[in-house]
Amino acid sequence: MADDVKDAIEKNAQGPQSARGDVGEVRQHILKDQIEADRYLASREARGNPHKALRFAKLSPPGAV
Repeated sequence: MADDVKDAIEKNAQGPQSARGDVGEVRQHILKDQIEADRYLASREARGNPHKALRFAKLSPPGAV
């Protein structure tokens, strides 16, 4: 899901914010709001899996028993 959001943000950043034609008018969300939504989703995903956020390792010097 996060990849879908990142792809949508990249695509929307390359296009216009609004477009008007004979049929009607189309507007996109503001890019700043899309980036904030992506950050929120990433933090939610990290919070859901605490092992992704922190990594623990036991280190011991060589020659130690």
